[in-house]
Amino acid sequence: MQKLPLILKMMTDYNAPDLKRINHALKVYGMTEYIAFGENLSDYESLVVKAAALLHDIGIHEAEKRFNSSNGIYQEQLGPQVAEPILEKAGFNKEEIEKITYIIAHHHTYNIKDNKLLRIIIEADLIVNIDEGEFGPNADFNRIKNKNFVTETGKRLFDKLILNK
Repeated sequence: MQKLPLILKMMTDYNAPDLKRINHALKVYGMTEYIAFGENLSDYESLVVKAAALLHDIGIHEAEKRFNSSNGIYQEQLGPQVAEPILEKAGFNKEEIEKITYIIAHHHTYNIKDNKLLRIIIEADLIVNIDEGEFGPNADFNRIKNKNFVTETGKRLFDKLILNK
């Protein structure tokens, strides 16, 4: 079986019956795929970033159990240890697992600007979080874009979907 469909199955099985979390991962995956394509990633980079998209929030349930919170800092702390056995079962090698778990461990760390694959996940997740109502009605979306978006494709997508430009 191919790696990404297997990751999708395992992510879904792990999160079931939490359809909200499964749908969120799928939406972030879709936005990630769009941005990754626009940024002309290699096949290898695309595989890494798409796997990270499917698993970026995999630590939420563990965070809720341990800390009674889904706060991003706990997701970053606990996500890699949940993701690693999933990635191993899907056939990812050590280098791929390190890259993917790094992204999971930093997907709410917005000040890291020099890691393109991480930036793609951050941008995709922000767009989906805005769509899902995670920001109040008075949020300054221009400021969010200017502060957090690095990729040209992510900026264009944000303009189209959020700023309606």
